[in-house]
Amino acid sequence: MFGLALPLPCPLAMHIPDGYLSWPVSLVNWVIALGLIAVSLRQVKESYQDRTVPLMGVVAAFIFAVQMINFPIPGGTSGHLLGGTLAGVLVGPWAGTLVMTVVFIVQSVFFQDGGLTVLGANIVNMGLIGTFGGYYVYLILRRMFGFQRWRGMAIGAAVAGWLSVVVAALVVALELALSGTVQLQVALVAMLGWHIVIGIGEAIITVMALSYIWKTRPDLFFDPPHRPKKALQYE
Repeated sequence: MFGLALPLPCPLAMHIPDGYLSWPVSLVNWVIALGLIAVSLRQVKESYQDRTVPLMGVVAAFIFAVQMINFPIPGGTSGHLLGGTLAGVLVGPWAGTLVMTVVFIVQSVFFQDGGLTVLGANIVNMGLIGTFGGYYVYLILRRMFGFQRWRGMAIGAAVAGWLSVVVAALVVALELALSGTVQLQVALVAMLGWHIVIGIGEAIITVMALSYIWKTRPDLFFDPPHRPKKALQYE
């Protein structure tokens, strides 16, 4: 996904700063985030193969590095890759959630990109929605348009990447409105207006990255295609 990074005086950003959410809203998000992390840790420990752990590290490093590259958007804002759908497609929703959680913690602690008190909300918005929501939308569409074919993967990843950005932006707008930070109408127009466009960039980069892996190492997908490598390239 792409995140919208706005100046701190403006609360309409995907990475929410400290002080923009009320304590009740923050607390609910922390409960959801901690429960999600606990279940994800158990699922990864019980169900995932040993090779997934090194891949999680590689995916986390890639997403973190790419997120540091910002591109300007008119109005003094900037966008960057978030990658929840990308993480979910490569390592699965449970491990992908842990990958995104680690990335958000490092960003918040060392780079002040998102507040510590609202870290739970950022994990829910960009981790739960981006990773889980993105993964299952991708999986459904891939099965509809051809599970073993590049076209099915590309359509699923593109739609899932775009949709995860828009839905996460919608949830952020609702959280800000419930916290009394900004009126709902203003938050919806600002968040959805930009993120509908930003989601297109998210979709493009997600498909580009996954297409390269599909062509070179399709076995790295969480749901790999079960066909000879040469037949997978670009059908």
